[in-house]
Amino acid sequence: MKKVKITVMRRTQYDDLMKEYENPIEHTCDLKLGQSFMSENAECPQGFCDSAWGILSPFVRELAEGGGDFYDGWMKNKHSAMLSCNDGFRPVSFYVETAEDEL
Repeated sequence: MKKVKITVMRRTQYDDLMKEYENPIEHTCDLKLGQSFMSENAECPQGFCDSAWGILSPFVRELAEGGGDFYDGWMKNKHSAMLSCNDGFRPVSFYVETAEDEL
């Protein structure tokens, strides 16, 4: 299986939606812009968000198995995907790509 690199590309926060709909919470996402993780054997990297992994894992598995070209040419690099977590208040965008080198 190929290694798959996951990089945090963008973090967004919708304060207006949070104010109107979200109950106050003490702890939110710890991911940092530019932070990278390496998935080996299509497994969730240590310290990676479980919720985001639920969205990314099918794409990571496909890339790890040598696949790609999602949605018939969606990405310029057919061995990659741009994906976001499912937090509607503070979504994080991830670039997922096959990698030969470790971080």
